[in-house]
Amino acid sequence: MRDQLARAARADGDSLVAITKRLLARRSETPPGDTNAMADEVVAILDDMPAIEIERHPSADPVMNLVLRLRGGRPGRRLIFNGHMDTFPLGDRAAWSTDPDGEVRDGKLYGLGVSDMKGGLAAILFALRHLAAHRDALPGEVVATFAGDEETMGVLGSKLLLDTVPHARGDAMISADAGSPHVLRFGEKGMIWLKLSAKGKAAHAAHVHRGESAIEKLVDAIAALRALRALPVDAPPAVLDAIATSSAASEALSGAGESDVLRHVTITFGTISGGRLSNLIADHAEATADVRLPVGISVAQVEAEIVRLATLHDVGVEITRRYEPSWTDPGHEVIGLLKANCAAILGITPMVNMRVGASDARHYRGAGVPTVVCGPTSYNMGAADEHVVIDELVALGEIFTVTAFDFLNG
Repeated sequence: MRDQLARAARADGDSLVAITKRLLARRSETPPGDTNAMADEVVAILDDMPAIEIERHPSADPVMNLVLRLRGGRPGRRLIFNGHMDTFPLGDRAAWSTDPDGEVRDGKLYGLGVSDMKGGLAAILFALRHLAAHRDALPGEVVATFAGDEETMGVLGSKLLLDTVPHARGDAMISADAGSPHVLRFGEKGMIWLKLSAKGKAAHAAHVHRGESAIEKLVDAIAALRALRALPVDAPPAVLDAIATSSAASEALSGAGESDVLRHVTITFGTISGGRLSNLIADHAEATADVRLPVGISVAQVEAEIVRLATLHDVGVEITRRYEPSWTDPGHEVIGLLKANCAAILGITPMVNMRVGASDARHYRGAGVPTVVCGPTSYNMGAADEHVVIDELVALGEIFTVTAFDFLNG
């Protein structure tokens, strides 16, 4: 049956491309984050597959989530596939030389969100369709959770499903988010978003002795907070070994310096504002920052240092979002199966590494579900002419199909 599944999937690549194009034709940009049209299209794609149970789970308007459930013929394990239906905004349409609603050109499929992550969603739907043809002979079940509210790193999508739908949890999860089958991602950094605010005393610039600059306080605090980058990190050996082993292959995709970023706390300052006129001493100033935490240091540790450093310069701190770093044992069964199938189908030697970016995989790891990210290699993600390579996308559909079969029968 496994060989039959693999052959059928390999011969059915055109349908996977067609599914992806249908999803691309349904815009789901953030803002506004409306995933209703995408959800409708997914339901329409599965219209002729009654074996796949479809549940709609609306969240705060306009976020719609879906749970797709394929039950096997006898009890067994549950494998989850996860993906998000929202995308980055289009931006400057004139910068696109291709159709952002889907265009095939020179062996590539172009479109807004094709790598992040409508191609991955299509590969999941493709795998469900092929597995459904043999569902009576399968043990356990495959569940796909398609969520909104991911691009803003929110909790109205995958987190809501995990909290309210029992079968949204499983024995393992494969995320088809943007990435590459060449480097499977078993964990990701944590994050703290913060807002800094300083107050001063206004005065005319000619009477500097009578004022107190909020901007100078803020600038001093920003300079001090750069010291977060040197905080000591006590990462587990398995994580450090994976980063080191995969460094060359991973940095070829993600850029030189990725390995160093994965080992250290990073901080970037996204916005800064303050004052009213150039000849007035500023009585207020604000800035926002993004802090990313590697495995081996906690949110509580970093937050304490943020508050300490800001307080030294009389600057207030408001934490607007936070979550811990997360990881799954890189030797976990689901990662091994996925790695073996990527190698066999694509003829490559996949690496296993951490991920610098955030994904809904963090919610699954936080819920105790072993998780790995494996999506199509992204080109121009979030920019004009975003695209994926069709041959790799088609291979991913086959990889998901046989990996699900192998996991359920493990």
